[in-house]
Amino acid sequence: MSERVLVQQLKSLPAGPVSVSGWVETVRDQKKVQFVVLRDETGAVQLVNPATRPSEEAGDQDAAALALTETIGGLANGTFLTVRGELKHDERVKLGGVEIKIGELEIAAAANPETPIAADSGLDKRMDWRFLDLRQRRNNLIFRVQTTLEHAMRTYWVERDYIEVHSPKLMASPSESNAELFEVPYFEDKTAYLAQSPQFFKQMAQVAGFGKIFEIAPAFRADPSFTSRHATEFTSIDAEISWIDSHEDVARMQEELLQTAFQAVKDKHGDEIQELFGVEVQVPAVPFPRIPLAEAREIVAARGYDIPRTDGDLDPEGERQIAAHVREAFGHQFVFVTDYHPEIRAFYHMRDPETGLTKSYDLLFNGVEITTGAQREHRVDVLVEQAKEKGLDPAHLDFYLDFFRFGAPPHGGFGMGLARVLMLLLGESSIREVTYLFRGPTRLAP
Repeated sequence: MSERVLVQQLKSLPAGPVSVSGWVETVRDQKKVQFVVLRDETGAVQLVNPATRPSEEAGDQDAAALALTETIGGLANGTFLTVRGELKHDERVKLGGVEIKIGELEIAAAANPETPIAADSGLDKRMDWRFLDLRQRRNNLIFRVQTTLEHAMRTYWVERDYIEVHSPKLMASPSESNAELFEVPYFEDKTAYLAQSPQFFKQMAQVAGFGKIFEIAPAFRADPSFTSRHATEFTSIDAEISWIDSHEDVARMQEELLQTAFQAVKDKHGDEIQELFGVEVQVPAVPFPRIPLAEAREIVAARGYDIPRTDGDLDPEGERQIAAHVREAFGHQFVFVTDYHPEIRAFYHMRDPETGLTKSYDLLFNGVEITTGAQREHRVDVLVEQAKEKGLDPAHLDFYLDFFRFGAPPHGGFGMGLARVLMLLLGESSIREVTYLFRGPTRLAP
């Protein structure tokens, strides 16, 4: 490795020789001086070169300076290079209060002079050239926030003795239903399926005696949806815990997890998020509000919106309406909507013997669902009957039902979409903006 210094380190260094590497963001080639803004993964710095122009009086001693001037004048935005020169501290320099007088310049890879995207390019065009789109400081921050968010969640779990698992993404049978499945040709003329979620394997870990587990990993849904919050491949944040009394134990864990993660993001990136996204990171107070689904529908109706769905669930506008109510009534960005009817829940959700409703919830963040959580049914005879009610053949679920034929603790958990959380946290309008490389019905590249 060279003696390379990161841009964010320059302000703390004394004046003197320094080496930086990055890519050219802009070049201003003036008559007597040249300015280059060089950006790396941590920030941008101004480079300066006193321009040496061709003249009849120029001697051999000016040949190197002339060559440097010509090289800088021909730099295209996006060129990756290394500069060695003299670091100078100057409060008049708007870009960080430092600049570097160029001594040597070494081009690692030149860029084409014509870039395929611009600041005003549309989202699809930017997705076509995502590797260029990601060079922006704003987009760089998205993934620093993502890193902090995930690290904070992992830290929360690890400090509480959770076990991290990595469940398989190739499955012999569907994980939740026969819908929205990607089929994959497998050996000996078999068909495999890409996992829609780690649901069954999370529960297997409870039966295995792991107690508390988590996973952050890809999931796949063959959903031909083009909305701003759907993807065919996404990162799912999952957790499952044993020896619970109800879904309330799961909800309490999740709200503490999110409070911890948002605090970490605010502490590390709050000012920069405010600067680049115009969003103030709000650390949610616990407990989050809870509203039963039936009551939520009444609230939405009272606000003048008639939910068109016939299955009793909220639609996206209904979710936005209940979130608006929660902001007005509680001053909160989050709300647990609880007590869903079995018809709109998976067969493995436990039901309350008194109400007949499921011990489950959806978590809404700023009007968008980010999570489904529940207590799972762990009694195999009940599971079989509930699967039949859903029109599922228990014989096709044997590998899953076997988990519960040899004893199982009461347990529950949740699955949460990482991109949705980031989108809402940063006030973005689409998960495409906060996904490293988005996958949807019409996008498989880059």
